[in-house]
Amino acid sequence: MDALAAHKHLGEASDRAAAHVAPDCAGLNFYACDRGLRDLLPLYLADRDFRALEPQFDRLGALSGGRLDQLARIADKHPPVLNPRDRLGRDEDWVEYHAAYREMENIAFGDFEFHAMSHRAGTLGLDRPLPAVAKYALQYLFVQAEFGLMCPISVTDTSIHLIRTFASRELQDYLLPKMLSADVAKLWKGTQFMTERSGGSDVGAIETVARHEDGEWRLYGDKWFCSHADADVALLLARPEGAAAGTRGLALFALPRRLRNGRRNAYRIVRLKDKLGTRSMASGEILLEGAIAYLVGDINAGLKQMMEQVNLSRLSHGVRAAAMMRRCVNEAMICAKSRAAFGRTIIDYPLLRRQLLKIALPAEQSLSMFLFTAGAMDRANAGDADAALCLRILTPLLKFRACRDNIPVATGAMEVRGGNGYIEEWVNARLIRDAHIGVLWEGTSNINALDIITRAVGKSSAQRALAATLKRLLDEANAIPAGFRNRLHETLDRALAFAERVAAEPALEADARQAASALYHAASAVLMTWEASRPGCDARRALLARLVLEHRLSARDPLQASAGNWEGQAANLIFAERKVALGEVANLLG
Repeated sequence: MDALAAHKHLGEASDRAAAHVAPDCAGLNFYACDRGLRDLLPLYLADRDFRALEPQFDRLGALSGGRLDQLARIADKHPPVLNPRDRLGRDEDWVEYHAAYREMENIAFGDFEFHAMSHRAGTLGLDRPLPAVAKYALQYLFVQAEFGLMCPISVTDTSIHLIRTFASRELQDYLLPKMLSADVAKLWKGTQFMTERSGGSDVGAIETVARHEDGEWRLYGDKWFCSHADADVALLLARPEGAAAGTRGLALFALPRRLRNGRRNAYRIVRLKDKLGTRSMASGEILLEGAIAYLVGDINAGLKQMMEQVNLSRLSHGVRAAAMMRRCVNEAMICAKSRAAFGRTIIDYPLLRRQLLKIALPAEQSLSMFLFTAGAMDRANAGDADAALCLRILTPLLKFRACRDNIPVATGAMEVRGGNGYIEEWVNARLIRDAHIGVLWEGTSNINALDIITRAVGKSSAQRALAATLKRLLDEANAIPAGFRNRLHETLDRALAFAERVAAEPALEADARQAASALYHAASAVLMTWEASRPGCDARRALLARLVLEHRLSARDPLQASAGNWEGQAANLIFAERKVALGEVANLLG
């Protein structure tokens, strides 16, 4: 055999060997392949907005499965680098990013204008700001490719909201034109710096001091975990000298990276964090050495004002978790349908199908919950008081449960792929690393559960508005068998009663997470049932609702085999590559 023939033979052998390795989702259109999202967007978006924006959903879906996915893989392997000084020894610290990250920034801030789409007309061709449902659906598609950059995107968006809502006219005129710019070269990106060694969730322990010197506010302190460390303007909490202790004494400030004369402000990025995940994005430690800052809003209402940004970020975190779970499910499904073992494609094995259901279910729950929550935001922004109460409880509910579910879903998807899922050349390892930050940023699971039960339920009674809305939707789902709807009504009432009891009895605080989870699961089951009943929607969402009832909200004997074969029949329908009509699932709803 001559050299050319030998080379060809080796190449053919290599191709045959590669055919045994299941592919990943590279090259897919993440909008086109997401039946749930395509079905539900017309439910939650006004018809004119859906028709105007669907080409953008499709375009971003193709980018997320294509170029963005390629760039995200590169940026994850080439994290940012801090340069503390310039060549002359001046403390002009700057963060150096790989070209892949900069290209992703151009797509996010320049092409799609994520930062501005809630705040001004003109983004994506609309003559008004985008509805929240559309913005978060676009975030959902983007994050399926890249999670790390969504932090700078989101905090720029939410910082603009705080400046517009609370800042003086003079400060707005100074910052907003820069922060809303469509020119990436001129854009001022935002962030928030809250965490200190003395206070993470315990915000009242913050030690950063604000001193009024020569007519200016100057900040002194050490911020310990600052994501998007090199942002152009940061919103942060500090305690004016002489102010009260605890959260009452905190004021909100805007800290520019560069002063009006172009010189660096008096703070340093001490170092960048070596993080488990979100490696593409720079998180660091900031030392404030008399940095000039601008008071935002009421000096006595700093935390209250900052909490608006925190809550917006919590909603975005829930959407990000939903997005990563969707990517995990897509990865698991393409592998299960392509990989053969013991003479059969592995999706044909009942035990694996059950495992696929276990990761698909929380992904579908979070999709319904984030679209419903975003819809409540749109109604609240239009002046609907009940929707505002719904939003008050839905935001921490979504953040709490979706971010927790993201971790086992990411691990389960890795297991479906097998050993390759543990290798950094595949996306699974990054999905697992990135999933864990969701239970830390904007409050741990305990903090969010207490916010849901102690404050949203106990103080605001927001669960009443949520219950009324969910019951109305359940009554609208009259095409669903009455027995199943009655079971949902009863379960929702029990979840509400449990949450109210935990809120009312301080001795039951340890049950806050259980009560919050019950509310989330009951709400998501109602939503998926209502969605299944709507014209044009896939009826399989009702099967998912029953799975929630059976596995999240019902007692089960761990030493007894599953009764009946309804789950096997449900799995056959759920994994069928076609739309399913309501008549096909009615007999499986029990």
